[in-house]
Amino acid sequence: MKRLTPALMHLALLTYTVVALFPVFVILINSFKARKAIFREPLALPDADSFSLVGYQTVAMQGDFLLYFQNSMIVTVASLTFILLFGAMAAFALSEYRFRGNTLMGLYLALGIMIPIRIGTVAILEMMVKTGLVNTLWALILVYTAQGLPLAVFILSEFMKGVSDDLKNAGRIDGLSEYAIFFRLVLPLVRPALATVAVFNMIPIWNDLWFPLILAPAEEVKTLTLGSQVFIGQFVTDWNAVLSALSMAILPVMVLYVVFSRQLIRGITSGAVK
Repeated sequence: MKRLTPALMHLALLTYTVVALFPVFVILINSFKARKAIFREPLALPDADSFSLVGYQTVAMQGDFLLYFQNSMIVTVASLTFILLFGAMAAFALSEYRFRGNTLMGLYLALGIMIPIRIGTVAILEMMVKTGLVNTLWALILVYTAQGLPLAVFILSEFMKGVSDDLKNAGRIDGLSEYAIFFRLVLPLVRPALATVAVFNMIPIWNDLWFPLILAPAEEVKTLTLGSQVFIGQFVTDWNAVLSALSMAILPVMVLYVVFSRQLIRGITSGAVK
């Protein structure tokens, strides 16, 4: 079986990106249209007759969406920081040092990939109640960190195994500590993997509704996704406001993808092509 060339691999990723972004494009254009135009011509661009900012006006008047946005940013950035830091440190230890139980430890950390964290929702809620962390951002940060660590360790450990031992040994000969080797030599070489882990974890964290609804439903700690639910009713849904809120929520994810796109593609295709 022939391997894909780098050009074909990048073309496949570009095609997938275009297909994946089409729903985002539909949401954005419909957020600037009147309600009738959304259902009459959902794929048409807004024109002089259909253009409307009523959705964004509703979002601005109902609910404190700046606060929701701030809460989502704090939770996402803090969770990603802890995931990348602790995940990279654990991956470095597993890939660099040989000790009894190394393989078992790696398998134990990988179990989180196969077992969804939502299965333990009741136990997590009881734990947060006992520690007094319900209706705090720390509850979400801790849960998302635990959720993202298994995948981070799994991906980063494979990349760190490919870092040259000669480079690390040269650092030790020069008197560098293990922390200096980790931060100054290893981490810069696995930046594509770090970007991959960051993107793969940011999207589920930013878009999650389950844990904010259970652990932090209070008004002052609502996330953007949870705050958007105010426009979705049992009998009536304000689609203009929903699409406008979703458009605002998409922007940070798009910015992150643009910033890390090159590193992300390098991380995904590393080792897949020659």
